[in-house]
Amino acid sequence: MITVEKYGIILSPTDLEFENNAAFNPGVIQEGNTVHILYRATQHGNFSTIGYAKTDGPLKIIERKIEPLVSSDFEYETHGLEDPRIVKIDDTYYITYTAYDGSNAMGALATSKDLIHFEKHGIITPQINYHDFEMLLNECNQSKLNPQYHHYYNLFAQLGIVEDQQRLMNDKDVVLFPRKINGKFVMLHRIWPGIQIVCFNDWSDLTPEFWRNYLRNLTDFIVMDPKEGYHLSYLGGGCPPIETEDGWLLIYHGVEETSIGRTYHAEAALLQIDNPKIEISRLKEPLFSPTKDWEKDGEVNNVVFPTGFALFERDLYIYYGAADRHIAVAKMNIDELLLELRTQL
Repeated sequence: MITVEKYGIILSPTDLEFENNAAFNPGVIQEGNTVHILYRATQHGNFSTIGYAKTDGPLKIIERKIEPLVSSDFEYETHGLEDPRIVKIDDTYYITYTAYDGSNAMGALATSKDLIHFEKHGIITPQINYHDFEMLLNECNQSKLNPQYHHYYNLFAQLGIVEDQQRLMNDKDVVLFPRKINGKFVMLHRIWPGIQIVCFNDWSDLTPEFWRNYLRNLTDFIVMDPKEGYHLSYLGGGCPPIETEDGWLLIYHGVEETSIGRTYHAEAALLQIDNPKIEISRLKEPLFSPTKDWEKDGEVNNVVFPTGFALFERDLYIYYGAADRHIAVAKMNIDELLLELRTQL
């Protein structure tokens, strides 16, 4: 039995122009008693930057910047920087985020040594239109491929825009593992409807040809796909994976189609430590779901969207976007959660 305690909202939009619409979906990194929160700050018109706050302990906000920490600089992010995640490997902070240009949403990378100065490295996910993606996808083993991977090609083909070279495949929810595995960077990402994994030695490896070879063998890299039930529609990465003795603990989101529209749940799974492409187990029910007014009513209703965590002793604090408007926190005992996941084997 997992007891989840919701502490409620810790950050909301303000009257400042850059965050007058929403403050949500935070990337989080813990350093001792301090939690750094890099969040999606949205102004009216749905233009996003990355805001910053920090805490003393898991909940007490002691600093919040009155201007964006990271803003748009390049054409690929003219409409915004969305849903950051953050890890620290060696002496470098790696911030992955969704770069949105008004049409295309793709994974991008920035790095920092001090969380003050940031270097942007551009798009790190495939830059390919849906027609070319479908051609590569058809080279996969179709018996292993969820037919939902063809959904957007079929949709855009019906609309007559599938060969539009300016409309690229969405690739979101890019989440790095917090250390190299077998000497390689390891990254989760989301090509709808599942969660995939990619391993590489250096960021320069992620060339167009690398991605074309990857996509024609996509079934070899799918970590998790939707299953029947509450996440039948699609999944997406959430918090950076947490290393435990039982495996990598992954807190992610799953989307259910309901009579009131889509509902976003927080979910949990275990991945194998040395080969995290292998799923060990996942919860059969959501870890937590929208139940509070501020989770059910907002910019997008019925959303809990976990994106960061902090661990204080054995208490696991999950920081999440609530209804695409606020940042809230839920707490659970990590040992209870791991025990429940072990029972799903």
